Amino acid sequence: MTVKAKILVKDKFWIIEENGQKLGTLQKKDDNGWIFLGKKDQRQEYPTQESLYSRFGSGIFAMDITVPPNEPKTDESEWHVHGYPCSQQPYNSMFDVQKQLPIYTKTPKSRSLFCAGYYIIDFPKGWRKAYCPKVITLQRYAYKGPIKSKIEMQQILNNAIKEQNTDTTH
Repeated sequence: MTVKAKILVKDKFWIIEENGQKLGTLQKKDDNGWIFLGKKDQRQEYPTQESLYSRFGSGIFAMDITVPPNEPKTDESEWHVHGYPCSQQPYNSMFDVQKQLPIYTKTPKSRSLFCAGYYIIDFPKGWRKAYCPKVITLQRYAYKGPIKSKIEMQQILNNAIKEQNTDTTH
């Protein structure tokens, strides 16, 4: 049995897969216990890391990182889509030539599309940072990106906020 945990939220939530099939979601509790929510609404609690390992195996959090050799390493991400960092193993990567967006899915069969890289998005309350947003979010709001690094994103965000403030004061 090859059970792997894929990070959803760092140090908080994981998708648990066995041989590529989703078993459920794992949540780390504040008291260091764990909650596993299976696909059929079953809920199991594991009070210790040892109890979790006895159920899923001690290698559950071992990462098997595969970065294609032709993808340049930028920023701190281990995975990339067309040179832009992404938060987890990308599947079905493609490049939207019209919009110039590196797109991928988070699982082989998923229909939810995400954009690799950093972005700033102009939500109703102003510009906000985004890392690997959904394609639909970029269709709904004005944005700037994709951007290859956090530092560059911060500079573009600062400039956009300055522009916005200048526009509203005149």
